[in-house]
Amino acid sequence: MLVTKVDGDSRRRQPDHLIVEEPMAIELDGVRVTTTMRTPGHDFELACGFLFSEGMLGGAPVTEVRYCANGSAVESGFNIVTVSTGGVAPEPQARLALTTSSCGVCGSASLDELATRLEPLERDMLAAFDLSLLAGLPQAALAQQPLFGETGSVHAAVAFRPDGEAVCAREDVGRHNAVDKVVGRLLLDRGLPASGLALFVSGRASFEIVQKAWAAGFATVVAVSAPTALAVATARRAGITLVGFIREGRCNIYAPERPSTM
Repeated sequence: MLVTKVDGDSRRRQPDHLIVEEPMAIELDGVRVTTTMRTPGHDFELACGFLFSEGMLGGAPVTEVRYCANGSAVESGFNIVTVSTGGVAPEPQARLALTTSSCGVCGSASLDELATRLEPLERDMLAAFDLSLLAGLPQAALAQQPLFGETGSVHAAVAFRPDGEAVCAREDVGRHNAVDKVVGRLLLDRGLPASGLALFVSGRASFEIVQKAWAAGFATVVAVSAPTALAVATARRAGITLVGFIREGRCNIYAPERPSTM
């Protein structure tokens, strides 16, 4: 797309790369449960990750993922994804509101409701991430963000091992979508629970980001910006190490309250 670049008194027309944002409907066993605004790409992972982190799969294995089970994927613009469990998953409950790229399904569950289906992580299962390694994750994550390099307008989620190796990196216009894509990839690779991994997210750590990390079993969540108060409460309830404002060797540890193990 052509844009006008302004630099002081200079103006010039030149091409610019813009990120694509399109709606995608997610169906579970033939029932449409939500429509989300996302960056096309890794759509199957996004659908599986969303259903898993929202507890909709109920422990049922995914048997098939495809575009538009009842018609042509081309005619639907590759914007409908159907996840099948052969009817083993609980009967889906549709989301009435559009999931936007900015906030996800905000308020879909309170902390108490979330705790009814998720057990706190066991401390002896948690990986010990050195703080010096965590401090380097933002820079390491940049190497996994080609879309951000081109457009500057997408978020990233990256799963890291304790040695700093990136296991899976995904980008999307919505930070919650990026996390769902990572969770979906790990789910399809049978890599959950992710208790030995750290989840890095660009931007802030909202309640929903920590909720998804808890569902996937991530022991550590690292965010470039600050978390919300509810995100901190959720991390402490879950037993997740939550680190925010991580940059230039500095960070804030929000959970646990007394990080004696770090």
